[in-house]
This record gives sequence, structure tokens and C-alpha cells, in this order.
Amino acid sequence: MLHKPAGVLSARVDGRQQTVLDLLPQHLRRRALFPVGRLDKDTEGLLLLTNDGPLAHALLAPGRHVDKVYYVEVDGRLDQQDRRAFQAGVTLADGTVCQPADLTVLDPPSQGLVTLREGKYHQVKRMLAARGKPVTYLKRLSMGPLTLDPALPAGAWRPLTPEEKASLGR
Repeated sequence: MLHKPAGVLSARVDGRQQTVLDLLPQHLRRRALFPVGRLDKDTEGLLLLTNDGPLAHALLAPGRHVDKVYYVEVDGRLDQQDRRAFQAGVTLADGTVCQPADLTVLDPPSQGLVTLREGKYHQVKRMLAARGKPVTYLKRLSMGPLTLDPALPAGAWRPLTPEEKASLGR
């Protein structure tokens, strides 16, 4: 489990910018780890690193509908019309129709929780942009049964606990 900080790429290697694997000690970098899914460079939060291809597939395959929960802050006010639009499936600016998602409006209403069951490119940002509410901050809180450890500071990592591994069927 890695708490990905903003400004770091969700990639194995990049010749110009820091990647999530650069945050690990050398002995772990030699284990052929890769990120399960991606978080945008400016997004922070839960990122699982593994060398288990079947596990990654189980968490990412569109047909599996694994929930991913994000905390979001927007420029504007989220409302019940936004919540209903997410439940119906937002149509993005390019015509892509997203699967239904959940939006919980928090207090203040410029904050919310978004639950997705798919993972399109920049999906949360594009869905909220389609609603006229540009994202100013985004953080993934959970992915399937895994929740970001609140004691894990940005840029830090830790092995999964036996309970977390069991929740993934490992």
C-alpha cells in the first residue's frame, strides 16, 4: 500500500519525472512491482503496488465492478442534481457515457465522495467538469476492500496486513 503524493507519476519508470517506484527502497524496486491502476500526477491517495498480475486484473477488470472511492473538492457547489446525474451515468464532453456512480455531497458542498466502478482516463475530473464543477483536489480513499491507512503519510508505503491480503483473496 502506497500513499501516492501529488506530483509523482503512477508508472514504473520515466526518464524525466519521479515515479511511484522511486519512492520505494532499492530492494523493493528489484521485485518487478507495478502500480495497480493509475492516479493522475496531481492526484494523491491509495495506490496498490504488486507483482501479482492476476490480482491486478481482478481489481481492474471492468466486468468486476470494483468500487473505488475518491474524496473530491470542486470549484463550485455540489448538489442533488449532480448526485442524480452521477446515479444516471454522466455523459462526458467527448460523448463518452460513464456507468452510474455515486456522489455524496459533504459539508461544505464544495466537497464530496465519488464512488466509481470503472476507471476511465481522468474520469472523476471529467465527470465533474461535465457538470460545470472543476476539480481542485482529488484523493483516492479506497479500492475494493482496501482503505488508505490514515496513519500513512503521503509518499510512504507499507506491506499489506494479513487481513488486507485475505480481503483480496490472497
